[in-house]
Amino acid sequence: MTRGAEVIVIGAGVVGITCALALQGAGCAVTVLDRKGVAAEASAGNAGAFAFADVIPLATPGIMHKAPKWLLDPLGPLSVPPGYAAQIAPWMVRFWWASWRDRYDRALAAQAALMRLSAEALDTLIAETGARALVRDEGQLQLYEGQRAYEASLPGWETRAAHGIAFRLLDRPEAIAEIQPGLSPRFTHAGFTPGWRNVTDPTQWVAHLADVFRARGGRIEIAEVRALRQDGETVVLDCADGNRRADRAVICAGAWSHHLARTLGDRIPLETERGYNTTLPAGAFDLRTHLTFPDHGFVVSRIGQGVRVGGAVELGGLKRPPNWRRAVVLLDKARGFLPGLRTEGGTQWMGFRPSLPDSLPVIGPAPCADRVTYAFGHGHLGLTQSAGTAALVAALVSGAVPRIDLSPYAATRF
Repeated sequence: MTRGAEVIVIGAGVVGITCALALQGAGCAVTVLDRKGVAAEASAGNAGAFAFADVIPLATPGIMHKAPKWLLDPLGPLSVPPGYAAQIAPWMVRFWWASWRDRYDRALAAQAALMRLSAEALDTLIAETGARALVRDEGQLQLYEGQRAYEASLPGWETRAAHGIAFRLLDRPEAIAEIQPGLSPRFTHAGFTPGWRNVTDPTQWVAHLADVFRARGGRIEIAEVRALRQDGETVVLDCADGNRRADRAVICAGAWSHHLARTLGDRIPLETERGYNTTLPAGAFDLRTHLTFPDHGFVVSRIGQGVRVGGAVELGGLKRPPNWRRAVVLLDKARGFLPGLRTEGGTQWMGFRPSLPDSLPVIGPAPCADRVTYAFGHGHLGLTQSAGTAALVAALVSGAVPRIDLSPYAATRF
């Protein structure tokens, strides 16, 4: 690629804006297109975590023994609305395949490699964009109720240790309280990852990166892209307001990305993890670290001066109306787990996380259109893996050698 090549990035969420910055740094003239604007979808309402310790894919060996119980609970940590079960069945079969030991091992290695790259790339991004004030280094507690739950978690901690993740295991409520006072005594054990990082606010994080991108000459436009095709050495984008052309295009459209990939002839099995949360105002709780309740499928994090309670997975697609009872259930649980939590005045939210069966994103060239690059499907790890993904996309588009093997993330793996 020659310097100054025109690149269109589709999607102004955290992955798209971070990719745009990296491409800009590689000498490209970059325009970002989004149908709504900067951080208008999942990037606005996530928990704000750089979850580099979460190297373990969702599809773990033996998970299908647990899944039926979860799926039958409409308000549980993993659910499928009854009317959506037939539609998602092919995805669930692939999810089961991904849990087979050999496939899981490969996915784990690929996830860990992308996490390491993303952690290094984040440091560079923070320094180059002056974003240090937007990052909190407060660690994370994973909390367990009793000895049995704690012991069941130990293989996961051993896996993290094997991949160089630092942590401390705590087996007394008093030790937990030294890090986070005010928890229910039902939580007797925990794992603390001191290197865990959060943004102060995910919307502000993406807005800051977008401001830096614009200040360096980048453009962000409101436009709905309906289809793409490669025409010789250019890419033609069919938009609602007319066609656009560029030397290259990058698809970072989150949960809508597979629709665009299909216009190029690729069928990517992307599903939508619908995540729910409630953001409480300042003074709701004296939260000192990111809290994860793995057996209940949700987290509590600081957002601005307030507290966000959210998580869980509802595999329900893009069209079904929100089930706000899920947000209410999470908040009720949080009230029991944090007895001093003030739950009045909260704002509910639901967002679409783009999820692939093996928990890995698609990063790489479109199989039938080498001037189109895919960068989507990060599930609940879009913020976490955004900087690493951007570094890989910039290398691919500029003709450099990517820093990690990209074959595990190829669109053709399906």
